[in-house]
Amino acid sequence: MPELPEVEVTRQRIAPLLVGRRIRALRTTRPSYFFITPPGRLRRALAGRTVKELGRRGKYLVAQLDEGSRLVVHLGMTGQLFASTAVSERLLSASGRAVLEPEAQVRFRPDAHTHLRFCFEDGGAEVYLRDARKFGKVMLVPAGESHPRLERLGADALEASGESLYRATRRRTAAIKAVLLDQSVIAGVGNIYADEALFLAGVRPGRRARRVTRRECGRLVDAIRRVMRRSIETGGSSISDYIAPDGSDGRYQRERRVYARDGEACVACGGRVRKRVVAQRGTHYCPTCQR
Repeated sequence: MPELPEVEVTRQRIAPLLVGRRIRALRTTRPSYFFITPPGRLRRALAGRTVKELGRRGKYLVAQLDEGSRLVVHLGMTGQLFASTAVSERLLSASGRAVLEPEAQVRFRPDAHTHLRFCFEDGGAEVYLRDARKFGKVMLVPAGESHPRLERLGADALEASGESLYRATRRRTAAIKAVLLDQSVIAGVGNIYADEALFLAGVRPGRRARRVTRRECGRLVDAIRRVMRRSIETGGSSISDYIAPDGSDGRYQRERRVYARDGEACVACGGRVRKRVVAQRGTHYCPTCQR
């Protein structure tokens, strides 16, 4: 699932293909739960509009349009936002990958999962939003209005404080990992970076949140920022479907300390990384290094 680093990398790299360009037409798939704003309304509203700025809130991309409205996109679990010139085997189905010749470079053609297709008046590269599982979301927020999905977000993970996390955990009996995944507490953290940050901070993911000390909350927030900034530097994590807008893979997955390393040696103590279910998510940790 794209988390804050992958969304931020996407924002940085797709912005030159969106900002300042006038949209000639928006092509969409049929109405589905992917569309919070009906696709017909989106097509009418975006035709002739220009994206003035592309921002991010947690895992949401927010495109500011020239007449004041905002197009808000969440990539869900398998969403991919990329240029029409992108080349990547991750854009192919599993069966398509299986028959792909070694070193083959196959350019993507819009398919049934390409829910948004931005066509521009300058005739240049188009921008596609593809989501095979439709867990992503797109909505148009009118000028001067907000939306509950944005209003309930907590502090961005790159700006959160240890003190705010400490206050949020005082009456929580849930596992500390569950609190980190709660977007109303800290926006942008998902499964990968929660595991990585908990390891760096030396905190077990299943420990009750109210038992995490003020000092540990400070370490946790510092660790979250550290792993996310490093992931942004390396282009994000391409573990499953994620690609950058140009089709390239991220490289942070090569630096994982615990995530998806069940049974492997801990990079710090040499013990074995374990996996268990915490907050209904597969969770990786070192029982020696994390208390």
